[in-house]
Amino acid sequence: MSTTILLIRHGETAWNAVRRLQGHIDIDLNPEGQRQAAATARALAGEKLDAIISSDLKRALQTAEAIAAHHHVPLHVDPDLRERGYGAFEGLLYTEIAERYPADFAAWQARHVEAVMPHGERKAESFRQFYERSIAALARWAEKHPGQAIAVVAHGGVLECAYRAATGMSLDSPRDFQVKNASINRFTFEHGKLLLSQWGEVAHLTLATLDDVI
Repeated sequence: MSTTILLIRHGETAWNAVRRLQGHIDIDLNPEGQRQAAATARALAGEKLDAIISSDLKRALQTAEAIAAHHHVPLHVDPDLRERGYGAFEGLLYTEIAERYPADFAAWQARHVEAVMPHGERKAESFRQFYERSIAALARWAEKHPGQAIAVVAHGGVLECAYRAATGMSLDSPRDFQVKNASINRFTFEHGKLLLSQWGEVAHLTLATLDDVI
């Protein structure tokens, strides 16, 4: 039996807004992110969900909690759904990373999938390590809910990995698709594989803006 997965990126944080790399640093949603989370929760209020699963980082968990308020289903927390670990890059603006770690920054931007950034307070991962972790986590939760529908709230990198897995896109190819905050992305999981149904639903965010004005 197939599992339906609604994969959702967390709402905006202050660091998202200024392109400061978060990784495993635990940042709250900003006011816009809270509005986005509430709008996403309203958009999903009529969906049949059997479980909600979230990364343990606050920006994802706060988004998941907003969704869970409309559903009487279990909310699970899974650290394996965290964003990629960026080591010493975490907490820096992209411009600062380029200045301080030019060779490592160049390898990252060139999509060297085995490259690992310098470790800082937190351990860094290669893109392949991160991909294998996040896809295994999605598969594990899907296999726990055969024939059901689950919402998974995670991070931009996790969504990117899911998109690549579902479409067969290579890990080293440039990302030519957007991963927007509070977007809803629909997958099915069957026979051990992710399949993409719909990508990048964000109309609910615009409608929420109109509702707030009215």
